[in-house]
Amino acid sequence: MTTDPAVAAAVADAHRREWAFVLAATARVTRDLDLAEECVQDAYAKALTVWGERGIPHRPGAWLTTTARNRALDELRRNATLRRTLPQLLATDDTSPEPGPGADEDAADDYPDDRLRLIFTCCHPALTEEARIALTLRLLCGLTTAEVAHAFLTGETAMAARITRAKRKISTARIPYRVPPAEELPERIDAVLTVVHLLFTTGHTAPVGDDLIRRDLVERALDLARMLRTLLPEDAGVAGLLALILLTDARRETRSGEDGRMVLLAEQDRTRWDRAAIAEGITLVREALVRRPPGRFALMAAIAAVHAEAPSWQETDWREVVALYDLLVQIWPSPVVALNRAVAVGFADGPATGLAELDALAAEPQLAGYGYLAATRADFLRRLGRVTDARLAYEEALLLTENTVERDFLTGRLRELGPPDAR
Repeated sequence: MTTDPAVAAAVADAHRREWAFVLAATARVTRDLDLAEECVQDAYAKALTVWGERGIPHRPGAWLTTTARNRALDELRRNATLRRTLPQLLATDDTSPEPGPGADEDAADDYPDDRLRLIFTCCHPALTEEARIALTLRLLCGLTTAEVAHAFLTGETAMAARITRAKRKISTARIPYRVPPAEELPERIDAVLTVVHLLFTTGHTAPVGDDLIRRDLVERALDLARMLRTLLPEDAGVAGLLALILLTDARRETRSGEDGRMVLLAEQDRTRWDRAAIAEGITLVREALVRRPPGRFALMAAIAAVHAEAPSWQETDWREVVALYDLLVQIWPSPVVALNRAVAVGFADGPATGLAELDALAAEPQLAGYGYLAATRADFLRRLGRVTDARLAYEEALLLTENTVERDFLTGRLRELGPPDAR
């Protein structure tokens, strides 16, 4: 049986937009991540058939949630011992009766969004930091294992094993499916912020596919950041992350031309940037920077603020950007941060200095398959007139880039260099 293209498109769109809602709501019924995933996947598969026969529902997410939860309840009713034999997400003490579906409804009054429960569950201290991030990206965002692996700059097989171990740990440790009490929040919040940030960066520039931006992921990250802001209004890290997302996403509509071509920051029409988002972001940056020393999200937001406030590319204060990166690399010595700092140095002190900074990072294992390193080297080499070297760097970047829009941009740059025998 051939699936109606309109139905297939609607299911795909519902997967991008509604996966987190559907899985989180189903997990509250099952208290078991594997069972919840199975029920949700079954609901999406069922939608391909039912929607073709009865039409696409007005609220696809609600239909999928109801279908997945009903399937979960059927499974639980079919075997009365299932709740005792399968690992539970909702921990209870020995004196309390075993909870049934919906037993945590009182907690839902304070935090009505099940996604927040899911993200705190996946970011429990019993898990390693990398496992927390990977599992939440997989479960909350519905990213494929390959996409999660790309976000981590690691292999797909290794990431699959990491996700499996994390889910097993949640089961065996009986990690509760809830937002933690106030006294536990400080130790949990940084991992949650990291997850939301990775979610945003994955959507801001999609690792694979034909679109530069995955708007669904960007909007989901912004939604989660706002929820965290409501939950922890005094937390400087939350303020910094929300500011970073707002200031970066304010440029969204100018990052691609009408023809779909990628537009670099230097060429973007700044009059079309979202000034309301920038104003809100600037206010949050100031609040986040009050904490001493400032956190990594506050510093990244401050860098984004420098770009947002610059009247033009030529008037960007690159010295300030480099100074902020100098602070950031001290508290967060990531190879990617070092790469971004090298780029800023190149614009502050010239392409030759920037290229030297980049070449010093060439031995970093995490950057070995990172296309942006090769692409940045290619740009500096092009600006220095080293055409042959620039061509080789662009070709390397193309081998490491899977997003179609970025590949088209790199191909265009390569074409601008002329034929291989050009000098």
